[in-house]
Amino acid sequence: MPTPPFVDHALAELLDEQARLTLDDLARSCCMAPGWVIERLEAGLLHGEQAGGHWQFTSATVVRARRLARLESTFDADPELAALTADLIEEVTALRQRLRQLEGRL
Repeated sequence: MPTPPFVDHALAELLDEQARLTLDDLARSCCMAPGWVIERLEAGLLHGEQAGGHWQFTSATVVRARRLARLESTFDADPELAALTADLIEEVTALRQRLRQLEGRL
């Protein structure tokens, strides 16, 4: 059963925004091989920073990578389709958050 989007949002809030994960940490967090992460980096589907020849990732990337891995495995989705779906989920989440903020001002 797929994890509801609000669980990913909650995970992002629990993770330290200043913490940086390594390539192996990111791969392990989404139960995929480091090669899977590298393929998505090369395709521009995930983003990270290189420092001293090593990849570093933020908590937001962890959430996105987990979402991509889940979409690809659950629906046998092509990586680009999974990324497009993740983009739409992220956009809807941002719009809902903005709507809540605006409703709070009324």
